[in-house]
Amino acid sequence: MSFNALGLPKTFLEILENENYKNPYPIQEQAIPVILKGHDVLGIAQTGSGKTASYVLPVLAALKQKQGAKDRQVDVLVLVPTRELAEQVKDVFHLFEKGVSHPVKTMAIYGGVSINPQMKSLFGISVLVATPGRLLDLVDSNAVHFDKLKTLILDEADKLLNLGFKDEMNRIFALLPKKRQNLLFSATLNEKVEEIHQILLRDPVVINVAPKEGNIDQITQLAYSISEEKKGPFLRHLIKDSDMKQVLVFTASTYKADNVADKLRKNGIDAQAIHGKKSQQIRKMALQDFKVGKLRVLVATDLLARGIDIEFLPHVINYELPRSPKDYVHRIGRTGRAEATGKAITLVTPEDEHHFKVIQKKMKVSVPREDGNEIKFD
Repeated sequence: MSFNALGLPKTFLEILENENYKNPYPIQEQAIPVILKGHDVLGIAQTGSGKTASYVLPVLAALKQKQGAKDRQVDVLVLVPTRELAEQVKDVFHLFEKGVSHPVKTMAIYGGVSINPQMKSLFGISVLVATPGRLLDLVDSNAVHFDKLKTLILDEADKLLNLGFKDEMNRIFALLPKKRQNLLFSATLNEKVEEIHQILLRDPVVINVAPKEGNIDQITQLAYSISEEKKGPFLRHLIKDSDMKQVLVFTASTYKADNVADKLRKNGIDAQAIHGKKSQQIRKMALQDFKVGKLRVLVATDLLARGIDIEFLPHVINYELPRSPKDYVHRIGRTGRAEATGKAITLVTPEDEHHFKVIQKKMKVSVPREDGNEIKFD
């Protein structure tokens, strides 16, 4: 199927062609027509499956011109769990808003930066992409209103709930008009998401294009047995020996992320760490440099795993194992996105053996293993 068959205006088709969008991904093919018809949608799709465009395109196509251009009323509200995802969603809206015949203003708001410029910029906003905490700060300051809201979108709903935003989201839902379109997108359908689904959605069209758990065929996995004291030197050997140009390294803590990035830099490998304790400006600059290839290694924690959206990321390395098998899948899922291939490498110490067996059993995959301790490296 082509984008021509989905019912989008010609102006959007021209942008898609110019941006080299050839054919819609499954989530786009199924979601765009039903969203255009005004239905509520529950979409289960992994990050990197094209889900953002699957709601941005039809929402913009249906967006009417604002009457009160200088008011603080929002037409479309998108709730997201992280600052990085807020910026990415905003960028997709900016890309396609050129296809709308009337002016559309899109803005992303989140914590970690000054609230005053955000308050001043909220006049005339049509689409607001927000993290829950900062949105409520602005609501309490009377800086934004939802009386005329047409569409509510929850992106990465499972992550929103896992990060403990349930109370904030319930406060936000209470502020919204009852008559509206609701779109809920999640990588998984767990009990928390199902509970929000029951509260929020009215007779939704359910679209499930998420791969079965452990279905990560496009990702080549490899594990190395390594002692704890050799992990740092071995990581540097892997990156240099394989001439890796763009590598995402995951650690289990902010302290370890900083430590690993620092050791890499001291050994001549350009690296930066991003995590929740870094300022938004530092995180944004590091992520941008990494995306465009200016930064060789990005070291991150699980909190930011889903905010890292790079279409052709070749390498992911688990320097430390995550807490759960689901987090492991989300981590390695940063590579092998959509139709691309990728490689995921995991370093396994003797202390990790049992936990790594649990992860493999849950994924129903036996990851090939080599003994890193026997490899000669400086």
